[in-house]
Amino acid sequence: MTAGSENKQKKPFRKGRVRESLFLLVCSVMVAMLLQVFVFRLFWIPSESMENTLREGDGVVVNKLHGAAERGDVVVFKGWDGEDTVKRVMAVGGDTVTCCDAKKRITVNGIPLDERNHLHPDDFPSKEEFEKVVPEGRLWVMGDRRSASRDSRDHKEQEGGGTIAQDDVTGRAVAIWWPLSRVTVLSTPDTFAQAFTGDK
Repeated sequence: MTAGSENKQKKPFRKGRVRESLFLLVCSVMVAMLLQVFVFRLFWIPSESMENTLREGDGVVVNKLHGAAERGDVVVFKGWDGEDTVKRVMAVGGDTVTCCDAKKRITVNGIPLDERNHLHPDDFPSKEEFEKVVPEGRLWVMGDRRSASRDSRDHKEQEGGGTIAQDDVTGRAVAIWWPLSRVTVLSTPDTFAQAFTGDK
């Protein structure tokens, strides 16, 4: 067999590999786009209002198929100004959320929240007193850095008395993916998981 005939046999093989690689690349891009549209969304934290849980500039993965938001979830939602906003769900429809008890703790349905693991260490649960019965289908949300957060406390004159609609929630923040030094899975603080077990 001559060198020329060997080259003729190799060319179709190389073209086939290039086509296969392009096909796989296109499929990968399409899958990534579908996941982005229907399942996950990447969101950049725009402010310091969720420190120390989430810092300004963090990239987070948002699960769009999480279902109804629950107490303790960190959610991305269409905010009061129409822009995407991220806060923590403190209370859900039917709950009574109050600030504060004798120990300066926020209570939900009379149960005090231990927020030491997620609240910014320089902050109090809230300097402003409030009591709100959350309407069904709505959520009371607050930032983890309360002194730097404009949240349900600051919008009590608007529809829902400061609460947001469940339907306005894009999804739940499930992980930090950027920067690499902060990559972690986000979990619900124990105070939310334990204090309300068995109700609703």
